[in-house]
Amino acid sequence: MACPRKPPLEFNVNANNYVVGVDFGTLSGRAVVVRVSDGAELGSAVHEYTHRVIEQTLPDSGVKLGPDWALQSPQDWIDVLKIAVPAAIAAAGVEPEQVIGIGTDFTACTVLPTTAEGTPLCFETPELPHAWPKLWKHHAAQPHADRINELAARRGESWLPRYGGKISSEWEFAKGLQLLEEAPDVYARAERWIEAADWIIWQLTGVESRNICTVGYKGVFQDGSYPSEDFLAELNPGFAGFVGKLATGRVGEDVNGVTVAPLGGLAGRLTAQAAAWTGLPEGVSVAVGNVDAHVTNAAADAVRPGQMVAIMGTSTCHVMPSDQLAEVPGMCGVVKDGIVPGLWGYEAGQSAVGDIFAWYVDNFGTEGHDHLTALAEKQAVGQHGLVALDWFGGNRSVLVDHNLSGVIVGQTLATKPEDVYRALIESTAYGARMIVETFEKSGVPVEEFVVAGGLLKNPFLMQIYADVLRRPLSVIGSDQGPALGSAIHAAVAAGAYPGIEAAAAAMGKRTEAAYVPDEARADAYDRLYAEYRRLHEFFGDGRMLHTLRAIRNEAQA
Repeated sequence: MACPRKPPLEFNVNANNYVVGVDFGTLSGRAVVVRVSDGAELGSAVHEYTHRVIEQTLPDSGVKLGPDWALQSPQDWIDVLKIAVPAAIAAAGVEPEQVIGIGTDFTACTVLPTTAEGTPLCFETPELPHAWPKLWKHHAAQPHADRINELAARRGESWLPRYGGKISSEWEFAKGLQLLEEAPDVYARAERWIEAADWIIWQLTGVESRNICTVGYKGVFQDGSYPSEDFLAELNPGFAGFVGKLATGRVGEDVNGVTVAPLGGLAGRLTAQAAAWTGLPEGVSVAVGNVDAHVTNAAADAVRPGQMVAIMGTSTCHVMPSDQLAEVPGMCGVVKDGIVPGLWGYEAGQSAVGDIFAWYVDNFGTEGHDHLTALAEKQAVGQHGLVALDWFGGNRSVLVDHNLSGVIVGQTLATKPEDVYRALIESTAYGARMIVETFEKSGVPVEEFVVAGGLLKNPFLMQIYADVLRRPLSVIGSDQGPALGSAIHAAVAAGAYPGIEAAAAAMGKRTEAAYVPDEARADAYDRLYAEYRRLHEFFGDGRMLHTLRAIRNEAQA
């Protein structure tokens, strides 16, 4: 069945109407109820995933996973609809009949194999690791990404420059090739290979679709097509038909009953089953699926060219609309209409940010984040004598190599826990500056740097970023950026606004120049950033770090 062509209903934005946004994160899902007229957030709820991130062994069976694996359970996602959505509506004190639309966003690339009807294969064979959804930070497909990149470069594939010269091990094709070569039986059973962002819409509407955002950034869909069958066959003859599992054609055209859908579009209507899960009326408008980072631009009313939004949490995604098309080394991708219709949408990112700080505190900083922050902020810039590389989860931009690892230089017998903690925070700011400078050197100006995400709660960290970047930081006006962004898209899909720009202007919010750089600290950070760049160049070739990882993997095996 194709995506419905029926135009959305029209509503008076001044009426007492509401929308629901649901953000499916790495460890939990959250729902927020938002007033359509002004974006006021009236109630929210969070459901912590029962299985969280599956990294060591499979649930129940205890089957061990290999290095760099990260899986999730689809049941956790359904539970968010059953638990968080009704709780948010109750907290908001609105009647379900006042809700005119629901929108969702997901981490990406989080991808899963299913039957043609959408049943996850892990529901049928839970003892098989490859039957489970691979979370965005599943990096075990790096060798497969390396082969894809090498072949694409050798053949001069036209799509490769749109991804900064390399695709990531996190994306659909690398993970799909890993599935084929490590679990061919599961690959053969997988009639669909689908982003969780689209799978959840399938469950809500009964309609299979693919959103232009994940298709473009994670599915290597450029200028109306995927990589050719000839290219895929050269990787592995059995991979030639992989695109058939994606089941999509050009934007607005159906292939096997599936269409690539525009952001803010109407994906379908809430089914009776999904209405029972959520407590919403059957038939409510459901917005086209989207990615957590990309919906946040709307929540911050940052949908104009040059407004870069950094969604800072466990990782950081940098997303920015632009009216210019350029090849930016190491970017995660540039996609037409990938953030807002009519503009090019750029994405870059850092694979680990908050995860780095959590790793350090969990393993070495028994005093906790607040205590370490209080000690670290008393230091002068450079007082600890350290510089670090923020590659503890690999490097997403600008090197696109998840086999790289973290480095800390300058430790002595006098080094204290707060010294390392501050150096790790600074390293992530240096990584962000590297990304911004790479964009601007490529002719894509960054006019405003807007911060969203959980790390906004740390003013010390925010000030370091302002000083390192040497530019003011604007901040989103919501603690639930992705969920608010999804709600804004739901308002568009329900017909309350003519487009994302108008809805973002009415419902989004941000504070401009909330943090401004200190000139003296910025000068001091310039010196440290120069050393970061030297380390970046020295270790970026991977010779040492790849060897160490290989030795580790052999020992673990």
